[in-house]
Amino acid sequence: MVRRRIEPLLNVFAAVVATLCVLLVRPACAAEALETHLTVTGRSTIFELTMSEGVTAQVFTLANPYRVVIDLPDLAFRLDPAAGQKGAGLVSAFRYGLFAAHKSRIVIDTRGPVKIHSANMLRLKGSSAVKLAIQLMPTDSASFGAGTGAGTREAAFEPDADNEPPGNAEEEHKTHARPVVVIDPGHGGIDPGAIGANSVNEKTIVLAIALQLRDVLQKTGLYDVKMTRSQDVFVSLDNRLKFSRKNGADLFISLHADSIEEKVASNVRGATIYTLSSKASDRQAQIMAEKENASDLLAGIENIDEGSDDQVKSILIDLMKRETSNFSADFSQVLVKRLGKSIAMSRVPRRSAAFKVLKQTDAPSVLVELGYISNRADEEQMLTSEWQSKVASAIAGAVQIYFNKRTAARP
Repeated sequence: MVRRRIEPLLNVFAAVVATLCVLLVRPACAAEALETHLTVTGRSTIFELTMSEGVTAQVFTLANPYRVVIDLPDLAFRLDPAAGQKGAGLVSAFRYGLFAAHKSRIVIDTRGPVKIHSANMLRLKGSSAVKLAIQLMPTDSASFGAGTGAGTREAAFEPDADNEPPGNAEEEHKTHARPVVVIDPGHGGIDPGAIGANSVNEKTIVLAIALQLRDVLQKTGLYDVKMTRSQDVFVSLDNRLKFSRKNGADLFISLHADSIEEKVASNVRGATIYTLSSKASDRQAQIMAEKENASDLLAGIENIDEGSDDQVKSILIDLMKRETSNFSADFSQVLVKRLGKSIAMSRVPRRSAAFKVLKQTDAPSVLVELGYISNRADEEQMLTSEWQSKVASAIAGAVQIYFNKRTAARP
């Protein structure tokens, strides 16, 4: 009798302790892996992992044999003992456990070479739990490549997200019939960017043009247009990349305005289009990349040495598999022609370097330096609504030509 009376009290006490653990000492409470699920839709297979809280997951593929590896921080696995024993679709089986101190790993065995089509982590509606969804698509051994680390992805929890993770990306692409164009006005907020000859800030000019470009593209009704910022606010380079990935960008356009030392400022003007490369196309491109990549430092964000050259080479390998780099080059070429009909272009209008904001494996991307605000003539033009309108129209025209070409090329 006494035991029956005490047990409910013990249950209440346990619940209170668990709640205090979550609310007061959450860092000491390890995230829990609660459930896994495999979904086969069309040619793709989606691996889903539900967890008690958001973490950062690194996802990559290995050959000989073919596997997909998910590295996570220390997880308490509360999974069905039979989880992973039976596969589905492209997955033959998977296993999980502690890989090293404070590091967990899930290894997914695949029936052949696969590519990581998408990796997303979003909070479930009405719950504190999150779901990591990784979509795998078949590929061939030649495209997959040999060795380790092919197709590396990172899925980071977005704390303000409150959506169900996407299902099949093929179905999602069908429901989003319009291509997604992400416009990225550089700098913002605490980071003014370059400062012009008449003390005009780069962040102000590029935002004004970005808003016009957004309006022009939206009026066509052909595109789903997103902006990394639509007001004077700072957005880190990492968050710009995450925004592009989260929104499934089909094209990413980063807008900037250049500057150069005063002694030569009067002789240097014109727009330049940059694409991603591990080695800069010339000294000027290298200087520009270093300057743009250091923008986070102005906002007080610690600069972390990522091994830039190696990282870009790795990304470029993945880009080549996806033909993304070719699409970036195609758009760059079209954009130079269209802009050249409306505004002055630099002496070398197409350049490349290791711009962090262009390190995207999913979306063809370009960085547009619209001109030199250190040049008084360029700066004065940039401030006029007529010039801004011409630029927005030219870029929008290039976007339309690019997507028309892509559509025509599809079988």
